[in-house]
Amino acid sequence: MTDVTILHNPRCSKSRQTLALLEEKGVSPTIIEYLKTPLSAQELKAVFKKLNIESVRQMMRTKEQEYKEAHLADPSIEEKRLFNAMAETPKLIERPIVICGDKARIGRPPENVLDILS
Repeated sequence: MTDVTILHNPRCSKSRQTLALLEEKGVSPTIIEYLKTPLSAQELKAVFKKLNIESVRQMMRTKEQEYKEAHLADPSIEEKRLFNAMAETPKLIERPIVICGDKARIGRPPENVLDILS
């Protein structure tokens, strides 16, 4: 199996559930606690491409106060600024994200990640 990585926040129940699900399936992922080890904007772009989603905002926690305070909901904001915002404020990254090879999924619900493991 290709290496599996999880962008994990141990304080988040969905993140803990997703990690437990991976371990149940016999997967021992590399765990990146992204709040302690933030990703760069470039690394976040690479994850975005693997997620196969249409909008950068789909990988963002749009209900966070920091999102609102930075006025990131403005549709005229360029993707570059959104990636930079997540790099500067990792709390804005939706969690958890599981990466396996050239694919990634957001673990909401945790079962979302299962289709990229095979």
